[in-house]
Amino acid sequence: MKPRFLILLFLFAGMYGLLGTKLYRLQITKSEYYANEANAKRERAELLELRRGQIFATDRAGGTIPLALNKDYPIIFVSPSEVKNEDGLLNIVPDGLGISADMLRLALKDKKSSYKLLVEKASDSQISFVSENKLEGVHIDTKQYRAYPFEYLASQLIGFVGYTDARSDPVGLYGIEKLHDDFLTEGGSVKLTIDRNIQAHAEEVLSGLIEKFGAVGGSIVVEEPETGRIIALASKPDFDPNDYGSYPLKNFLNPAIQLVYEPGSVMKPITMAAGINSGAFTPETSYVDSGSITLNGKTIRNANDKVYGRITMTEVIENSVNTGAVFAEKQIGHAAFVGYLEKFGFGEKTGIDAPDEISSSLKNLKRKSAREVDFATASFGQGVAVTPVQLANAFSVIANGGLLMKPYVNQDSKPYVVRRVISEETAKSVTKMMESAVVKAGIASISEYRVAGKTGTAYIPDFKKGGYSEEMEHTFVGFAPASEPVFVVLIKIDKPQVGELAGLTVVPAFKNMAQFILNYYNVPPDKLSDNQKL
Repeated sequence: MKPRFLILLFLFAGMYGLLGTKLYRLQITKSEYYANEANAKRERAELLELRRGQIFATDRAGGTIPLALNKDYPIIFVSPSEVKNEDGLLNIVPDGLGISADMLRLALKDKKSSYKLLVEKASDSQISFVSENKLEGVHIDTKQYRAYPFEYLASQLIGFVGYTDARSDPVGLYGIEKLHDDFLTEGGSVKLTIDRNIQAHAEEVLSGLIEKFGAVGGSIVVEEPETGRIIALASKPDFDPNDYGSYPLKNFLNPAIQLVYEPGSVMKPITMAAGINSGAFTPETSYVDSGSITLNGKTIRNANDKVYGRITMTEVIENSVNTGAVFAEKQIGHAAFVGYLEKFGFGEKTGIDAPDEISSSLKNLKRKSAREVDFATASFGQGVAVTPVQLANAFSVIANGGLLMKPYVNQDSKPYVVRRVISEETAKSVTKMMESAVVKAGIASISEYRVAGKTGTAYIPDFKKGGYSEEMEHTFVGFAPASEPVFVVLIKIDKPQVGELAGLTVVPAFKNMAQFILNYYNVPPDKLSDNQKL
């Protein structure tokens, strides 16, 4: 097996091992919770806990919408110390409440107890049964439960709560619920930067993409480039935290920050930014493309084996020319190229204030045995591993004029500039190159707005056989208005079964998202429409 794939294999194996351990612990905790509840080991007094703080999303007006809150539900319990006629209860209660006779018999054994839980979140019919029959020692009360009113919305970010033997009150087991458990337990509330309406639209768009193209999953990230504020963070498959026990553990993963992938040609603008900023070339620099180049015994070809002849760096982006990216990287130099990737934040975590973020990886380029072909393929996004949030944040550098921001999801966090990566002039030059690509393709173009973006259609590494499989991942990253970007949107789908190119799958979805956000924020146009030109 080749060194590159060994490195990536170890990276993925380590990542899944770490996450697998965490998810296994969740599974054990979950089973303990159900066992404890089934045996009703809590006394009634334990219900008098502090009310857990809420988790809020926001909207464009600055309003707050609760994503996680507390809700009182009816419960039914028995007080064994009050029961004189056990046989009478055993004859009628199990059928009336839909519980097992063994469960009731076990509850009644503890004669000193005044509280043994029989039914959580009791139905109207169960409540009527108790009320109408006036059962000895059987009572109705209310209990506080964690509720997620929008169900699946941002579930992988919010997480969920459960119970452990160590605490009688709900404990955060995953996501923001876990990250801020102490604060929430004390009654403090967390306000997220997530816009409820944009998040809902992103999840709707993503679900439609997955269904239409037969993908197994995907992610959408929406970031405000000037600040690093994350406006939407959607991933599929997801889960309903109200009933998290019904879902496979893999659905708890947040792929936008916890899984890496090779992004493909969407990395070409990053390569161009490095070359232009370093003075290695300009957007007008040209070279003669022969359609392929062989390095270390491996031949790199353009998509569909196209030969372009003499083309400029702008045309390399317009046509997504692989050999053009290789030419660009060679002009930059290997060490300088890797240095710029690191400046853009690749090879480290973004530092986002969300739980369990993993790092992107440049290990394939930093090993002593790295070959020329490794740097060449990295120029167009192969052999490097990134998370969707990492990639969106790197494009925010281009969108905001050259600054690497620290992304954040907690409204209490403040915008933080990590470093300057490229000059404002370079950022403008690369933006124009990306605009030109959008105009030429036409699919992402929006009337009255300048749009900049780039596609990526990447094959997925085959860690068993080496090389790459026939399965792909499609990505598009873009921003608008290009003159003064309000948002960066990344859309990615995994293993689509229909549609060979990202331009036919995720690009129309980007246009949908972009139009929605532009309208939602009432963003002024930055170009004349075709009708206005007339």
